This record gives sequence, C-alpha cells and structure tokens, in this order.
Amino acid sequence: MGLLGRAIPVALAVATVAGCSVASDLGDAAGGGRTSASSPASGAAKAPATPGDPNPELARFYTQRPTWKSCESEDDDERSQAKAFRCATFTVPLDYSRPTGRTIDIAVTRKSAAKPGQRLGSLLINPGGPGGSGVTAAWWMSESTIGKPLQDVYDLIGFDPRGVDRSAPVKCMTDAERDAYVAEDLPEDPVRAEARAKERERAYAAECQSRSGELLPFVGTDNAARDMDVLRAALGDEKLNYIGFSYGTYLGATYAERFPTRTGRLVLDGAVDPAADNLSQAVEQQVGFDRSLRRFAEDCAARAGCALGNDPKTAPRKAADFLDGLQEHPLVAGRGGRTLTSSLGWTGVVSLLYGDKETAWKYLRDALADAMVRKSPDALLFYADNYNGRDERGHYDNSADAFVAIGCADGAGEAPTPAQVQAALARLKAEAPLLSRDVTAEDLTGENCESWPFRSPAKPHAIRAQGSAPILVVGTTGDPATPYASAEKLAGQLADATLLTFEGEGHTAYGGNSPCVDGAVEGFLLRGTMPPKGKRCS
Repeated sequence: MGLLGRAIPVALAVATVAGCSVASDLGDAAGGGRTSASSPASGAAKAPATPGDPNPELARFYTQRPTWKSCESEDDDERSQAKAFRCATFTVPLDYSRPTGRTIDIAVTRKSAAKPGQRLGSLLINPGGPGGSGVTAAWWMSESTIGKPLQDVYDLIGFDPRGVDRSAPVKCMTDAERDAYVAEDLPEDPVRAEARAKERERAYAAECQSRSGELLPFVGTDNAARDMDVLRAALGDEKLNYIGFSYGTYLGATYAERFPTRTGRLVLDGAVDPAADNLSQAVEQQVGFDRSLRRFAEDCAARAGCALGNDPKTAPRKAADFLDGLQEHPLVAGRGGRTLTSSLGWTGVVSLLYGDKETAWKYLRDALADAMVRKSPDALLFYADNYNGRDERGHYDNSADAFVAIGCADGAGEAPTPAQVQAALARLKAEAPLLSRDVTAEDLTGENCESWPFRSPAKPHAIRAQGSAPILVVGTTGDPATPYASAEKLAGQLADATLLTFEGEGHTAYGGNSPCVDGAVEGFLLRGTMPPKGKRCS
C-alpha cells in the first residue's frame, strides 16, 4: 500500500462543518474607524495603494472597496450561522505578472466588531487545508472557536483563497468519480498497487487539466498571500491581523515573508514547516498519526467495553488489523447500501484523530464499536464523508481538488535520492509500524506532482520574514497532522517569533479545551502582549 494509503494528507485544522448564509441586519459599513491593531487609534487608516508592489498597474486592485450584501447558502445550518455576517467579493489578477490580463473574484465575509467604539481593525482567519473555505469557517468559528473578546473589537473576516469553493474553484472530478476514487483500495500486491497508483495519478491530472487547466499555475500560496494584501487594503487596514490554522500557518508565514512591514498581529497555530520537502512532511505526518492511533488505542483499552480489548499492548494492532481487513471483508451500511472499504475506514479513523481526547476520542471509540462489534459502518462512513467533503446528498465540495492543485502549484521539490528514500523507509518501519506495514521503497521514490500539467518553480525553503512584527506560533505536543517539531522549526526560522506550547492531543490548540492557550492568544491579539518565552499550557 502506498505511503498515503493510510495517512491522510494534511487537512483542515478543525472538522469541516456546514456553513453559509442569509441576510444580516448589520449595515454594510462597520462602525468605528479602520485602524491597525498594532496601533489602535481613532480615525480611518490610510492604506497605501500598492505596498510591496511597485507596479502601478496594481493600484486599481488595492483601492477597490467591497460591496457588502446578505450571504446566501442552500444549507439551513449555514444560513443560521451566517445571519450576523455580510458577504462580498473583491477582484485580483489571475497572474500578478500580468495585472491587465484576466481577473478572478475572491469571496469574503465579514462580521462587524460588536463594540465599534473599541474597534482594533480586521482579523482574517484561515482554517487550513489547503482547500478549506475561510468563508464557511468564519461563520461557524464565530460560534465555536473565536472568543467573544476578539469579536467585540475586531471585524471577523473569512475568505476563500483562490481555487477554493467560492473563489474561482478548481474542479477535477465529478461526484460519482470522487465516490469511486476515495473508496478504492489499492491491490495488496506491491507491483500492482504501484501501477494502479500511477494510473490514478495520471488520470486525475488529466481531468484537472481538462476542467481547470487555466487556473492551475496560479492557485499557489504565494498568490493567495498577495490576494490577502489586496484584501487588507480593500478593508482599509494599515496592517494585517491574522490567525491561521494548520496550512493557514504556511499562508500566514508566506504573507510575512512577502510583506513583512504590513504584518500586524499574526497567530500561526498548528504550524507547517515551510522548509520541509514533501517526503519529509509525509513521513512526519505518518509517524504523527501512528503515535496518535497508538495513544488512542491504549486509552481505549483502559476503559470498559473497548472494542479493541483491554490489553494496551495489543489494542493498537487490533485497530490496524480491523481496518486493513476491510479490504477483504468490507461492511455494507444500513443507509443507502454504501460500502465501508479499508480506505474509507482509515479515513474515518484518522479524521477523528485530528480531534481532542475528551470528545473526538469518545466518538472514535463509539464508531469502532459500531463497526467491529455491531458490524455497522455508518458512523465511520459519516466521519470519512465529513473529512472528504461529501454531504448527505452525495455532493462533494472542492477541498480535495484544491488541496492537490495548491500543493502542486507550491512546488513538489526535487525527487528524493536513494539514500533519502532508504532513511525515510527505515524511520517509517521503526516509528510508524501500524500505518506503514506495506510501504515499500518504490512508494517513496516518485516525485509528487510528476503527472501534473505544469512544473512549478517554487521550492520549499525556510521563511525568515525579516522586519515583520512579532509573530506568535502555537504548537501542540500530540498533534498528529502537523507534529510539534514543525512548530519548533517555524518559530526558529522566523526572525521575530515566540512559541507557545500546548501539552495535549489534537490538531491545533486555540479555541479548544485550554483556557491557558486561549488567554495567551487573545492577550496577544487584543493587547499585543506576547506570552513569555518557553510558555507551556496543559
């Protein structure tokens, strides 16, 4: 089985929830002056037309002002969540080197500060991915994640990066094609599995080229960061205030690299190491999920009624054996007759390992008990669908397509050397035996995006962002998707950064179960107070 046969690519920072809109009774203009959070003051801040971009042809993008209106969605939950928001679009060049050429529209949503007289400016959020909708995330995060003190003094801003959801979305697969793709189990024979994986890669790349070829070279993170600067100016802010989760940390760091003097207060939670190549990131993640699954299984074994038994030494292997066994003995769901394959089973389990110990692990215990004891796969299918962006009607969002397109636009890096492959394989066998049992050297030798329609010149590199304002990096010791070491590395690369450590489980820390983390993050965003060096929360 290929390296990514079990470990899922880095995904959204928080579980995807439905979200989008309806009319807001807020006025189109926010009360209070538009000021920088770095220097709160009354009166409107004057944003230079093209900071960091000497090309005068970009001025028309920087001086635009969004026209706000009520938000729309076909989803009932989204309409309820979006009542306090207004929606708009702003225009950016498809290719920043040709600003007079084709343009695209970027979707944005805003909830105005509850206390306009104390307003500090705008707070942009990105939920991760790449491929996560910032518009949808802003709606539900305003209810579940972003603290009231922040919403009192900041306009909460969500936007869909280019290529994502409402912003010139990349499209590669139909719903039926995606259904088949995510459910397919590769052959157990390594040679046949490798051949089938390459066949799938080539077919997928061809579909992306056919349906979204013109967009593909321009959906990378650097262009998304440039779009954020246009949005900052369009909102009237002198500085960018931002909280990014998971992949959103890479987007935020990229912004700081390109526009260091435009940074206000940036929080990067669940950090990605921008200097790591694709192989290194995949191995780190595989090890992270293997460790998380092991800790979950051992915790489950200590509880009465655990479907994995009560021996902590054998419980992790029982979980992996059951999920691998679905390849030969899939389970048929009670609703709709869909089949839980091994691929979907692993996806459902891994999706819950993104969550915290108190809530997500309970859901995972229950889902495994349903599947292993009662032979009902409905719960694991639900969590796999949620991860894959599939709704109850069988319609997929474009998060998976955007994930691949943005990743390939960001550059696949050089193909690993034989020595690097062997070192990676040895580490996987030693540190991720549950998730890498069938991984071979051949699985690790292919260059990612080798079938992609174009070659990106971008390369992984350390980001220093010399001259930026102080940046707060948050890392979680038990984070499986973006392991804690990545937060340490990003904080070490940045010229002016402080690392805040959360000792716990789950992917990202702010807005979870730690008042210590929430207090430190909000203290920084509200007052500019950086937590002391070496600060740890539990």
